[in-house]
Amino acid sequence: MKKVVHAACPHDCPDACGVLITVEDGRATRIQGDPEHPVTRGFLCAKVAKYLDRVYSPERVLYPMRRIAPKGPAQPSVARQGQPRAAVPACSDEIWQRISWDDALHEITSRLRAIAAEYGSEAILPYSYGGSLGALNGASMDRRFFHRLGASQLDRTICSAAGEAGLESVLGIKLGTEPEQFAHSKHIIAWAANIHGNNVHLWPFITEARRKNAKLVVIDPYRTRTAACADWYLPINPGTDAALALGMMHVIIGENLHDADYVAKYTLGFEQLREKVKEYPPERVAQWTGIAADDIRKLAVEYATIRPSVIRLNYGVQRSEGGGMATRAITMLPCLIGSWKEVGGGFQLSTSGGFQLNATALTRPDLMQTALGREARVINMVKLGWALNTLDDPPVKALFVYNSNPAAVCPDHNSVVRGLSRPDLFTVVHEQFFTDTTDYADIVLPATTFFEHKDLQKAYGHYYLQVSNQAIEPLGECRSNVEVFRVLAKGMGFTEGCFTEGADEMIDAALDTNDPWLEGMTRERLENERHLRLNFATEDCARLCSAGGASASLSAQPFLPFARGGFRTKSGKAEFYSEALKAQGLDPVADFTPPTESRHGRKADSPPLELLARKADNFLNSTFSNVPSVQEMEESGLLEISAADAQSRGIASGDAVRVFNQRGEIRLTARVDGKVQPGVVSATLNWAKTTPGFQSINALTSEKLSDMGNSATFYSVLVEVELIGRS
Repeated sequence: MKKVVHAACPHDCPDACGVLITVEDGRATRIQGDPEHPVTRGFLCAKVAKYLDRVYSPERVLYPMRRIAPKGPAQPSVARQGQPRAAVPACSDEIWQRISWDDALHEITSRLRAIAAEYGSEAILPYSYGGSLGALNGASMDRRFFHRLGASQLDRTICSAAGEAGLESVLGIKLGTEPEQFAHSKHIIAWAANIHGNNVHLWPFITEARRKNAKLVVIDPYRTRTAACADWYLPINPGTDAALALGMMHVIIGENLHDADYVAKYTLGFEQLREKVKEYPPERVAQWTGIAADDIRKLAVEYATIRPSVIRLNYGVQRSEGGGMATRAITMLPCLIGSWKEVGGGFQLSTSGGFQLNATALTRPDLMQTALGREARVINMVKLGWALNTLDDPPVKALFVYNSNPAAVCPDHNSVVRGLSRPDLFTVVHEQFFTDTTDYADIVLPATTFFEHKDLQKAYGHYYLQVSNQAIEPLGECRSNVEVFRVLAKGMGFTEGCFTEGADEMIDAALDTNDPWLEGMTRERLENERHLRLNFATEDCARLCSAGGASASLSAQPFLPFARGGFRTKSGKAEFYSEALKAQGLDPVADFTPPTESRHGRKADSPPLELLARKADNFLNSTFSNVPSVQEMEESGLLEISAADAQSRGIASGDAVRVFNQRGEIRLTARVDGKVQPGVVSATLNWAKTTPGFQSINALTSEKLSDMGNSATFYSVLVEVELIGRS
C-alpha cells in the first residue's frame, strides 16, 4: 500500500513548511515540500530534505533506558584516520540498561513523589524549548502535568525574548510583513538575517524582487551566505545595531525624509525621538559600528526614498546585552517612514502574534492552584548552571528535559555540566537521540519525530495554519510528548479530565477561540485543505493593494497590519516613547550602550576579541548535528579569524588554536579569511560529544541577561586566541 500524508515541519524555523510524506507498506520512503503551500512552494531546506536519515537513523533512541554507569560522556575511542575521536556508542550496554515503559514510569513517578515530599514540588524543574514548535508537542500536556504537579515554572527566554520585548514595545504585537510581499519590494534590508541559512523560503520572493531591480542590503558582523549574494554588504561590529538604527533615524529626520502624515496620525513620541537621535550623528555612530559615516547616510536615504522598502530582521541582533533596545530601535524605522502602508513595505521579525490559539485551554495554568494554591516560582532557563549549582529554598533536585539539549545550547557550559553531573540530581530526558544532555541523564525515554504523531502547526514567518498528520507508526517504543505526560499524570494519580484528552480533542480546544482571524478554522477544514491563511479583513487590503501598485500575482489580498495604525500598544499607536520602559528604568525612547563584553565597553584587562558564537548554517541549533548526511554539508571545529588578528598572533590557516576567557576554553582549527572583521572571531555551535575533548563553544558564553526580556547574550563575549600547534 502506498499513500501520501500531509504534515508540517515543527522545527524552530520561521518557514513552518508544508510537507508531503510518501508511505509504502508502513515505511516512509520520500519527503518533499508541499507544492500547494504558498510559502513552501514544493521545496525543503537541505536539512529537512534528508529527514528520512533522521527518522530511520540507527542511532535513534527506541526504548526506555536506565543509566548504570557514572554520569558524563563516554570515553573516546580510537580515532579514524583524519577524523576526530569518536565517542563510544551512546547506547553501549556498559552505560545503559534497557527497561520497560512500566519500570521507567514507576521509577520516575516514585522519585518525583519522594522529592516533592522532602523538598517541595518546586524542587522539580521542567526544561524545554523549541525542539518542536507544534502546539501540542511543544506546549500542552507537558504544561498541564507540571502545573498540576506544582513544579517550578521555566522562563523560556533563551532564544527570542529580548527581540520580542523590543518589537512589542513599539508595535504591541508580534506581526510583520508577509513573505509573499517581499516580491514587491524595491529595497530590502536583511539585518542580522542569514536568509539562505535559516529562512530559505523567503529567498525566492527576494529573487523575484531583484529580477525587477530591487536592491538587497545585508547588515551582519559575519559574511554569511546571504551577505555574499547581496548588492551591498555592510559588516557591523557585534552588538552595535541600536546605534546604527539611531544614526539612520538621525539622517531621516534631519533631512525631512520621514512620513510626517503617518507619524502624526499613528505614532506617539516623535518629538522625543527627534531629540534623542540628535545624539547619534553618523560620525559618532561610525566609531561604534565600524560602518563609514557616508555609508550610514547613504543607507538611511536609500531606505527612506526607494519605495517600497522592507526590513527582514532576525533574532541574532538581540543576542547582545542591549538586544532588546536594538530590536526596538530597528522596529521604529518602518513606523518613521510610513512603509507599513505599502505592499512590499514594512518589517518582519515574527508573525507569530497572528496565531491567537487558545493557549489557556492547552496548558491549563489554573492547575497550579490545585497543587500549590498559588503561582509556582519561575526559573530563567538561561541561568540553568546557576539554578543547578547555587539555587536553594528549595534546591533543584529533579530535572525533566524534553524538546531541548541544554548541555549543548545553554550558556556557561562548564557550569551547566557541573550541575548536571550532580549525583543527587535526578534527571529524565525524553529524546530521539543520545545527545550531550543524555550523557547526564538517569532515565532516557524514546521520543517520536513529527512523522510519528499528530499536531497543530502555526508559524512565525508566515500566516498559514496547518494540521500535521501522523504518517507512520512510532518506531520501537517511542512516544510523543503528549503521550508521555499523559501516562505520567496517570501514574501520579492526577484525575482531571484534561489528562485523558487525545490529539484531536486538544486541537479542537486550541482552535476554540474568539479571535476573528481564526474564525471558521476547524480541525476538519485543516485536515481537508492542508493549510489555511488567517482570516484577515480584505476590504482595506484590496484598496491598498491597488493603490500600492502590487501585481495580481499575490495568492491572496496582502495583509497590511498597520497601514492605518491599529497598533496593539496601550496607546494604540507605534510608541517611539514608552512609559512602560521608563518604569523599568530603561530609556523611554531608545539608546545605545556598548556591551561590557565588547571592544568599546570592555575593561582594560579583558580579552580583546569579540566572539560570534554562531549557529551552524546546516544544523538547527543543536538539532541535525549528529546526522551523517547533514554533517557532510557543514565544516565544524573551525575558528574564523581575520588576517590582521591571525598575523599578530602568529596564526595561519590550519593551525590548532586555543580560544579562552575567564569561563573556559575550547580548541579549534584556525581559518584565516574575510568572513569576519578585525577584532572579531567566529565559531559555531555543535554537540560537545562530537568534538575532541567534548568541548562546547558555550564554555565561553555567559549567563548574563539582556536589557529587555531576560534573554541570553550569546553574542556579547570577549575571548583571546593563541597558537597551540602548527598544521
